[in-house]
Amino acid sequence: MSDTLLRTLDLIEPGDLVIYHGSIPSHHGLHLARPCDCFDCGRADCLGSTDTRYRLSDPFAEDPAALTLRCVRRQSITRSTANA
Repeated sequence: MSDTLLRTLDLIEPGDLVIYHGSIPSHHGLHLARPCDCFDCGRADCLGSTDTRYRLSDPFAEDPAALTLRCVRRQSITRSTANA
């Protein structure tokens, strides 16, 4: 799938930079997004939920794999234009 199409549809791919603007103001800003793989999200997927959730990590941390937020709803993030 072309990157232009992904941008048009505002789809989020694993590893994309996103801007978090959810309910935790201290975490607002740029993060790397990956599909959430916790037990609760996995169970929701098995039950047929279409509400995709994401794990967010700080791309500027010493350990970028370190978890910042988990189970973040799609409505709480926006794909960053810095991906271009």
